[in-house]
Amino acid sequence: MQSVDLAVTALHGSVGDPALNSMNFLNEVAQHYPRAVSLAAGRPYEEFFDSTLLHAHLDRFRRHLDEDLGLDRVQVDRMLLQYGRTKGIVHHLVARNLAVDEGLTVDPESIVVTVGCQEAMFLVLRALRARPADVLFAVAPTYVGLTGAARLVDMPVRPVAGGPDGVDLVDLRAQVRGARAAGLRPRGCYVMPDFANPSGVSMDTGQRRRLLEVAAEEDLLLIEDNPYGLFPAEGTPRRPTLKALDTDRRVIYLGSFAKTVLPGARVGYVVADQRVGGPDGVVVPLADHLAKIKSMVTVNTSPISQAVIGGALLAHDCSLVAANARERAAYARNLRHLVDGLARRFPAGGAVTWTVPAGGFFVVVSVPFPVDDALLHRSAGEYGVLWTPMAHFYDAGTPVNALRLSVSAVTPKLIDVGLDRLAALVTDTAARAGVPA
Repeated sequence: MQSVDLAVTALHGSVGDPALNSMNFLNEVAQHYPRAVSLAAGRPYEEFFDSTLLHAHLDRFRRHLDEDLGLDRVQVDRMLLQYGRTKGIVHHLVARNLAVDEGLTVDPESIVVTVGCQEAMFLVLRALRARPADVLFAVAPTYVGLTGAARLVDMPVRPVAGGPDGVDLVDLRAQVRGARAAGLRPRGCYVMPDFANPSGVSMDTGQRRRLLEVAAEEDLLLIEDNPYGLFPAEGTPRRPTLKALDTDRRVIYLGSFAKTVLPGARVGYVVADQRVGGPDGVVVPLADHLAKIKSMVTVNTSPISQAVIGGALLAHDCSLVAANARERAAYARNLRHLVDGLARRFPAGGAVTWTVPAGGFFVVVSVPFPVDDALLHRSAGEYGVLWTPMAHFYDAGTPVNALRLSVSAVTPKLIDVGLDRLAALVTDTAARAGVPA
């Protein structure tokens, strides 16, 4: 038989898009350099992983189905082992978690439990992208997973300036009005108000309220992504989510248990309580329509994975703030160690500068030369340290004079080794470029 060969131009345009290449590249680059210290991956801290808890969590959720919800053995087995409800089987526990940790009251029926937060992003964008003129806004630099999901549904993403306040509201308003003047239909703006990936910047409470006011005035939905909100640095108070401040269902809220419970479970969720009216006059939450899309993408989220997450929630009375005390301390320690380490290696007032986030996983380092994937490969191969080029978080595709460091999956000792190697790379590269370091 003759084999069938395809040209990439015969496939959907997203397969050749840099945004989709970025995710695989960033996930796999460490495998090519196993001896390099990785300050690249935003993976959770592994010191506290304990696979023996899987059975305990499963059993705790099974007892919840039996003792709290009154299911018999056949029903419990069916709930855990059979194809399940598309919206999920732990939606009521997710709602309790949001009430306990975020002071947020949501109807469990407005929640769709997803295969990681990445699926939640895709479902939302797929639902919102209805016409060729539809456009999404996102605070730049932007998490590459959002950009890639938008590519899959053919939705253009227009950048909005970020800055030290998390979002430039003047620019947001100008971008929205400019798009409308050009015949486009703004559908929403993606924001990460707490310790954003990749910038590390957070919005204060006043800025969050002002953002909601602008969104209301411009009739714009806000897509709030909150994977890092439980990880403020020591002495930094937690702020209310946009969704907790939202009084008119302006915010679609994306959540994940990857950072707070177990990344391997691949469980996220979306709160979509916006009311959607049909031609028959029936009004349902947007979540119902997202579930229809999900049914044709992943059918349902693994009940076993959900049960592990549900058991973990029940074990801590649905509070992940308390459950992540050790992790929060480790991230705060690492963040402080990294920032102090940069200060020891690069003189104040020099060409190398960096952000000092109030929590989360990421620090952005600005350097006096362009940073691209070729430099990353040289850094890993010749210097033994991995990081992330900031160019991956911008849509222009050109090198940016900055890189992102992650503190989440390393120890202070490895941070020191990685920073020593990074300092050598920066010094040598600056010398080659003929600029001061």
